[in-house]
Amino acid sequence: MFKTRLISGILLVIVALFAIVSGGDILFGILLVLSLIGMSELYKIADVHKKLLGVTGYVAAAAYYILLHRVAAGKAPGAFVAGQINEITCIGILFLIVLMAVYVFSFPKYRSEQVMLTYFGMFYVAVMLSYIYQTRLLAHGAFLVGLVFICSWGCDTCAYCVGMLIGKHKMAPKLSPKKSVEGGIGGIVGAALLGVLYAAAINYFAPDVQASALAYAFICAVGGMISQVGDLAASAIKRNHDIKDYGKLIPGHGGVLDRFDSVIFTAPVIYYLAVTIMK
Repeated sequence: MFKTRLISGILLVIVALFAIVSGGDILFGILLVLSLIGMSELYKIADVHKKLLGVTGYVAAAAYYILLHRVAAGKAPGAFVAGQINEITCIGILFLIVLMAVYVFSFPKYRSEQVMLTYFGMFYVAVMLSYIYQTRLLAHGAFLVGLVFICSWGCDTCAYCVGMLIGKHKMAPKLSPKKSVEGGIGGIVGAALLGVLYAAAINYFAPDVQASALAYAFICAVGGMISQVGDLAASAIKRNHDIKDYGKLIPGHGGVLDRFDSVIFTAPVIYYLAVTIMK
């Protein structure tokens, strides 16, 4: 299992690097596919992944990404003006109306919990993941988007190592018995240190970027803290529905939601921190 996880993990990093460096339509397409797969994994829990309710969710996600792509090709890539925010809000409202129409006109085929999970899934997976693409559109976005993965995967690795060494106090004993408070703190500190090293590497290899070590450390620390919430949130959903993994797409790691659970939460945080702090 370790060998399988290692190989698939290396391949995953290679694909992520390729997508980040390429940016543009390649990154956009990969994120759209990952979003639809992740939504399907979540919809399987409510048994709507192959039903009209689930299809409505997939269509809403595709509509959102089409709008996002149109915005990216507009006057202000990576930033939504008031009118564009209204368009996105409109998609959310129309999505809810269509979902409720499917619900009432096919009653009692679906339960209200299935409708709510379908609506939640589009925003939880598709909208949150799209912030990787939005971050890539920012000035020096090729470097900034790396912070998303440093915060999530780097924090997870550091938290695991510190937890194994000195972890004593359980963070969420009923949800994830192996996670400790010490490990969580170690993950945040480790993510901040990785942010400093990342900034130093950028300044060395791309001096024109002028990455701020302090800003990167702060962003990674906050992102690392949020990433742990994302990790535990995904675990909570699995525990509620008594499943081990969301899927089997990534050998040794599970599905998209198993591997990107922390990234989902970290991506929008990194985007807004970068916009606020980096101007």
